[in-house]
Amino acid sequence: MKIVSFNVNGIRAIAQKNFLEDVPNLDADVLCLQETKATVDQVKETLEGLNYHVFANEAERKGYSGTAILTKKEPIQVSTDIGMVDHDQEGRVITAEFDNMYVVNVYVPNSGNDLRRLDYRQQWDKDFLAYLKDLEKHKPIITCGDFNVAHKAIDLARPKANYNKSAGFMQEEIDGMDAYTSNGLIDSFRDRNPEEVKYSWWSYRAGARGKNVGWRIDYCLISEGLKDNVKDAFIMNDIMGSDHCPVGVEIK
Repeated sequence: MKIVSFNVNGIRAIAQKNFLEDVPNLDADVLCLQETKATVDQVKETLEGLNYHVFANEAERKGYSGTAILTKKEPIQVSTDIGMVDHDQEGRVITAEFDNMYVVNVYVPNSGNDLRRLDYRQQWDKDFLAYLKDLEKHKPIITCGDFNVAHKAIDLARPKANYNKSAGFMQEEIDGMDAYTSNGLIDSFRDRNPEEVKYSWWSYRAGARGKNVGWRIDYCLISEGLKDNVKDAFIMNDIMGSDHCPVGVEIK
């Protein structure tokens, strides 16, 4: 199973570029999309014609957040959100159950340029981890998406300039990612590529992508029980259309 995750920064906007042509080339069995910025119906209408089952979650606020899962094989079931009112109004989670695993698509809240949501973000990390560990009692999990944090200094181009100054590299956010990885969830890309410098997001400002001044904030975390089944873990820098690029993992 090949699982690909992509923050599209607006599904209707990226569909006007090369996205609909790129999807078949991604060759994903499961495609997780974040920041769709659309209703469930708008997502399904935009992706109509692709050879996938399409499931989506939307935020109460129009044009904000949102997630979708596209699957070649129909899942056993699909659920949205994590069952907590404080977190379930922004369409940030959608989970597909398959025979041997759960695939959880997540768009983790950004702490914001003014760090206004940093406290909320910390609570989110705790509650989302609890949700994942509850699922894991039943089957292994793969959780993919935009986690809005660079975990280590290797994961962003300018760590010293951003540490404890910028959303995405605050110690509180790093602690949140530490909690995932110290509770049995493996960062598949870093596990397979311990020294590789590669990013998944670039600011639209100052030609950051062309200069490769980026951040790795998109992840596929996997249950420890799946580690020996990882065939590949990758970042697809050549796919354009968003300020992010796709990341993924292939399980044999």
